Amino acid sequence: VQLQASGGGLVQVGGSLRLSCAASGRTFSSYGMAWFRQAPGKEREFVAGFGWATPITTVYAASVKGRFTISRDNAENTLYLQMNSLKPEDTAVYYCAAREHGYGGDFYGNYDYWGQGTLVTVSS
Repeated sequence: VQLQASGGGLVQVGGSLRLSCAASGRTFSSYGMAWFRQAPGKEREFVAGFGWATPITTVYAASVKGRFTISRDNAENTLYLQMNSLKPEDTAVYYCAAREHGYGGDFYGNYDYWGQGTLVTVSS
């Protein structure tokens, strides 16, 4: 599967952005999907993903819970991340990730495919 992330940009503190990740290739609905981010000089960290449960639940990092919302449109093969109330510490390159066999948890090493990343910069 190929992933193409978009939607990043420059936004002021308190603003909003919506990231998109278009997937091509195999059946999108069967993949576990998540968003990660990496700030300069820091390790890649988990942001949000879909849990492995029925009904499917969403999982968020504590730092973004209540502000970010992950969603997916299986008909359009697209993953989204709605980001509200943005803070300077949200500045990072955001990556979408896919795992062939369901939810991969919060460890980036569990994911098989990665988008190229989209830069989000929050100015104060």
